Amino acid sequence: MKILLLGSGGREHALAWKITQSPLCEALWIAPGNAGTAGLGTNVAVDPNDFQAVAELVQRENISMVLVGPEEPLVRGIYDFFQVNFPGLPVIGPSQVGAQLEGSKAFAKEFMLEMGIPTAAYREFTAGTLQEGLEYILTQTPPIVLKADGLAAGKGVVILDDLQAAQAELREMLGGKFGAASAKVVIEQFLSGIEFSVFALTDGIEYLILPEAKDYKRVGEGDTGPNTGGMGAVSPVPFVDEVLMKKVEDRIIKPTIAGIGKRGFAYKGFVFFGLIKVDGEPFVIEYNCRMGDPETEVVMPRLKNDLVELLKATDEGTLGQHRIEMDPRSAATVILVSGGYPGDYEKGELISGLERVEGSIAFHAGTKATADGVVTNGGRVIAVTSYGDGFDEALVFSNRNAEVIKFEGKYYRKDIGFDLHQ
Repeated sequence: MKILLLGSGGREHALAWKITQSPLCEALWIAPGNAGTAGLGTNVAVDPNDFQAVAELVQRENISMVLVGPEEPLVRGIYDFFQVNFPGLPVIGPSQVGAQLEGSKAFAKEFMLEMGIPTAAYREFTAGTLQEGLEYILTQTPPIVLKADGLAAGKGVVILDDLQAAQAELREMLGGKFGAASAKVVIEQFLSGIEFSVFALTDGIEYLILPEAKDYKRVGEGDTGPNTGGMGAVSPVPFVDEVLMKKVEDRIIKPTIAGIGKRGFAYKGFVFFGLIKVDGEPFVIEYNCRMGDPETEVVMPRLKNDLVELLKATDEGTLGQHRIEMDPRSAATVILVSGGYPGDYEKGELISGLERVEGSIAFHAGTKATADGVVTNGGRVIAVTSYGDGFDEALVFSNRNAEVIKFEGKYYRKDIGFDLHQ
């Protein structure tokens, strides 16, 4: 098969790494890709949100499957675009309506309420109901959780301990802090517990559960500072035992897939369940309509199946004939970020030491190949992934190699997995 993978981050490098291990993959194109994916296939300077340019690439290279990495093209309706213009071409990802599970927090909350899926209590507000929102905040017990309804590049969730600060934040968000993404804001009950991520691959009827993971979103050690797109991840998650996974499957995954069928969404792709364990019970914090980043960098290394075979089965509606096989080892990833991230940061810093990485996989995220060598090209730069008999051992290797890779302003968290010993 000639496969086109859309995206340019660490998730896409990990997916490309896995795809090229399949004998079913004849050739791989990545649009736009990064310096890491360039070694696995052909990078093409095409924006995944420019559907016409993607279509021209598909036609020119006679592509036989499109795998959509990031959320934005899905939320904008790339699946539907190809259904109309290239009927029969396998596109792995949900339809535009199905992608609203990620694209709109309010839509996702209504869906969970209808399907009886456990999640935090909530209300939604717009600029027209700002006063109601301000009054509602005063009836709540802090911390207060405010979520921009739309996509905000992982930065649209704010948790505040002070009611007046929460009111000020609501004013800012509804006043355009996150642009159109916060034209509507969901205020929800704060759930106190420990978070983890579960991933399913579905053809809209059947589903397979992939290895679970736990990621670390805050920039500072001890989970302090602002949220980022993710500073590291581990898989498996020590506290996710068979009992908890059965609850997740019965109460969350099954009713979600059934709900997709009930609502009639076209959905052939990944469902990411952002979950929290509260007093032993799982609740949904959010859905994503694609694989997570940096979780993909630990999930794909633990997946023993042929990924292309699974994606083909997803398109053909034969997922029920497959079983997931997982590597029994742990995997851990540590993200090297640019100084200043998630705020302002420099690009174009020369990266050295990649050739000296031993015993780990360096998945590229924000990188670019230049005449002078590989340079930084984003906030999250490299994901250093390692195997180990436990996540602690895997982290020893990842941290060791994180030191080997050098670039100006490099920063990474040295405490990934810190909360799993408690």
